[in-house]
Amino acid sequence: MTKPANAPNAPAATAPKAFEKTAAIILAAGQGTRMKSTTPKVLHTIAGRPLVHYPVRAAIEAGCEEVIVVVGHGRVEVEGYLKKAFGDRVKTALQEEQRGTGDAARAGLTRVGAEIARVLVFYGDAPLLMADDVGAVVRSLVDVEGAVLSLAICELADPTGYGRILRGADGNVIEVREQKDCKSDAERAIREINPGIYASSVEFMREAVGALTPNNAQGELYLTDIVAFAANLGKRVVPVTSRAEVLVGVNDRAQLADTEGTMAARIVRKHRVAGVTVRAGARIDDGVEIAADAIIETNAVLRGTTTIGKGAIVDVGCVLTNAEIGDAVRLQPYSVVTDSKVGLRAQIGPFSHLRPESVIEEDAHIGNFVETKKTRMGKGAKANHLAYLGDGIVGEGSNVGAGTIFCNYDGFQKHTTVIGKNAFIGSDSQLVAPVTIGDGAYVGTGTTVTRDVPADALAIGRAKQENKEGYGTRLRARLKAAKDAAATKK
Repeated sequence: MTKPANAPNAPAATAPKAFEKTAAIILAAGQGTRMKSTTPKVLHTIAGRPLVHYPVRAAIEAGCEEVIVVVGHGRVEVEGYLKKAFGDRVKTALQEEQRGTGDAARAGLTRVGAEIARVLVFYGDAPLLMADDVGAVVRSLVDVEGAVLSLAICELADPTGYGRILRGADGNVIEVREQKDCKSDAERAIREINPGIYASSVEFMREAVGALTPNNAQGELYLTDIVAFAANLGKRVVPVTSRAEVLVGVNDRAQLADTEGTMAARIVRKHRVAGVTVRAGARIDDGVEIAADAIIETNAVLRGTTTIGKGAIVDVGCVLTNAEIGDAVRLQPYSVVTDSKVGLRAQIGPFSHLRPESVIEEDAHIGNFVETKKTRMGKGAKANHLAYLGDGIVGEGSNVGAGTIFCNYDGFQKHTTVIGKNAFIGSDSQLVAPVTIGDGAYVGTGTTVTRDVPADALAIGRAKQENKEGYGTRLRARLKAAKDAAATKK
């Protein structure tokens, strides 16, 4: 299969020099009570990945030398996911108590390596963040002479709920004030707000966070107070204008759905720009790769690590999960493929179900209402109608007729059915595993096969047919009489 060269969200090949000694501290310790869930907030998924995945990836793609995720609520689950997804690339720090964002940043600083010069701090529930968003904040810190702190800013028509950016008479940023702490209508009317992305030297961040006090309406340590700390020392604070999307955090299921819609549109656009036809209504997870000239039809759903080859067609209503689909494959409507591989030019469906560990080799056909499980269909093999093929190997060029069943389970163990090359399995056959059908063998229609069939042999196992002349008339009369008798009893 042709692996797409232009898959969305590929990690950066090399880290920019500005990031060589930069650590990202990602705040992900909150409980997220408004989600009303036992699942930690940052593990709720958008486009197939947990919320925390996207900020971590943004830091890695930007080129941060270290990535530290501050965990708290659901620590074990969050750490488990990060280990699985990123291995040793990500470290964690524990925030013992939920005492605010400043306290979370303080916890993250305890894991920063001795060689790190700068820190980048942002939130773990902002999935629309991208590498350029966080990278711009670090670059401003590096590029602007005398800067000790840089932070992202956005301007909104309705700033409700966000911390306002306060500026001095000279226009310089002097403070971020949370809405609950605004002292006047004029402050509440400020449209410049704080998305929550900061960069500074490690030394300054430690000093500023160490000086935080809970002098606010929430009684918490606000990370935003490091801005006023810098300004009060006469230090330079650099504002960096960011996209409005960086503001989008997820606090409840409604925001989760809204954000997923935005992410889904972003993913679809990237694939379209890369040469894929994606019809309206298709849903594609973040981890999916699609080669050029593929067609994804309406209401198709592509999940997990699915890959789609060049020129493949995924027709209406197909659902693919961790599927590997080869070049020029045709998946006809409403087929389901899970943890399975489909080779070059194979045809699947409509209404086929490939269960885990199915391998459909090139030019093979799996037709309507055929189900496979842990079965390999050889090159050019066919099962076009109404069959169950579980725990099987079907040789190259063989044909499996309608209604055929691989009887693979004895109530305790699964057993394998092996069909050789160019064999023919007649309709309504039952192959009782373990059993082997040799190359070129025939199995007659309606046969129950319980013993191996040698190569080029014919297996027939059916009851002898008997015709009773004139019995049809007598049978109909008897059945009608029984019906009439039943009716008189009512």
